Amino acid sequence: MPDAEAARSLARALVDEELAACVTMVPGAKSIYRYEGQIREEDEVVCFVKTHPALFERLRDRILALHPYDVPEILAFKVHDGSRAYIDWLHGSVQVPGHLKERSSE
Repeated sequence: MPDAEAARSLARALVDEELAACVTMVPGAKSIYRYEGQIREEDEVVCFVKTHPALFERLRDRILALHPYDVPEILAFKVHDGSRAYIDWLHGSVQVPGHLKERSSE
C-alpha cells in the first residue's frame, strides 16, 4: 500500500467484511522495482492478510477492487502448521460459506 491511511482503510474493509481475520500492517518498507520500463523506488506499507484458504479468491477480488495500484502485490502462502488455537481463532473470525468449506485443506 502506498501509505498508512490506505493500508488502514483496506485492512478495515477486509476485516469488517469478514474476508480477513486480521491484517498486520508493517510501515517503512522500501520497494525498488521495474514497472512500465522504468526502475522506481517507493515507500510502502506491507500488509499481511490472514484468512481461510477457501476465501482467497473472494479476498483477492476485493483487494483488487479497493487497492489504488494498477498491479498490487497479492501472494498466497499455504500454512502447513501453526498454533491450533490461532488457526481455530482465524477460521472462526471469517465468514466461509458452507459450499466453500469443503474446498479448504487444513
